[in-house]
Amino acid sequence: MKYLLLFYLLLVLSCSSKTKSKEAPTTAENQVNLMALLDTIWNTEQRPIRLRDSLMEIYGAESELVKTQQAIYKSNHKINERKVKNLLNTNGWPTKEMAGEQGNWTICNVIQHSNNEVRIQYLPMMRQAVIDKKLEPRFLVRTEDRIATERGELQIYGGQMKYYPETKQFNLWPVFEPENIDKRRTEIGLDSIAIFLKNRFNFEWNLEEQKKRTAKFKKNRNS
Repeated sequence: MKYLLLFYLLLVLSCSSKTKSKEAPTTAENQVNLMALLDTIWNTEQRPIRLRDSLMEIYGAESELVKTQQAIYKSNHKINERKVKNLLNTNGWPTKEMAGEQGNWTICNVIQHSNNEVRIQYLPMMRQAVIDKKLEPRFLVRTEDRIATERGELQIYGGQMKYYPETKQFNLWPVFEPENIDKRRTEIGLDSIAIFLKNRFNFEWNLEEQKKRTAKFKKNRNS
């Protein structure tokens, strides 16, 4: 009986070891598959945007070449949005280890490029991902600012630019209390607004100009 029990114990341990050896490659395989999926989404989402923006600098926003790339981007985005929504609805927000920083950026970009209904839908999940250290705050605030601008409200952190046809130039969407924007950005670990705008859009921050634009925005909204 003693030898029979020993044999049974060895058999259980052997099966357990085999199960673990099977599980490890599965996790690694899932990670590879996820990163491959997110890499495809990134490329199909960003390439037409970059080409569009480059053509815009040369030929202007109303160029047919620019409009063609915009159409390609919109078509790709519909597919990418379905993929991202399926990923999040099935598995929740992935860890940094699973998706990597680039993968998180990809997911946030797709949400950012979607309509406000989609942004609002996934905002609680994004907030929780920040709390859980799965997502950097800078990605969350871009979405919060985008939601505000789509609602016709003042943005909080200054992440959103807009093309103004009347001046044929891009400018910052008006900001809530521009004089305090760096304080708000610093509190969540972001660079100053001047550094961000210069690096991201090659745009010069002018506090006095933005204070006037905010005052005009509030006056027009309340009139």
